Amino acid sequence: MSNITLYAQDLLGRALCGRAPAMPTQVYLALGTGGADATGVVGEPSGNGYARQRVTFTGTGAQQNSTAVTFTFTAAGGTLSYAGLFDAATGGNPLTWSALTQSVTISGAGTVTINPSGLNLQPN
Repeated sequence: MSNITLYAQDLLGRALCGRAPAMPTQVYLALGTGGADATGVVGEPSGNGYARQRVTFTGTGAQQNSTAVTFTFTAAGGTLSYAGLFDAATGGNPLTWSALTQSVTISGAGTVTINPSGLNLQPN
């Protein structure tokens, strides 16, 4: 994930200046049809079993998901081509977003899984 949102830029800027903002204690991965600086992802599915998934990261410098992240759908969810991190399971603030390496089309019940180390956050 390489696109940092405007919210996250502000959060990091305040932290670097010693203003001690409240940093996220948990982050959640969302899927969507597009990406945007203001919202993180657009076209996030609603219903059909979809929910943002909590992600834990490991590493120094580049961060990678430490466990598999699985999204479960009970019905069609459309074609999803972006992922974004948020500081809440619903609503919340967008942190970063990026295009998926490969889009996935959910035409019925099923799952989308991102394997361990499949999600990478590289500080620039």
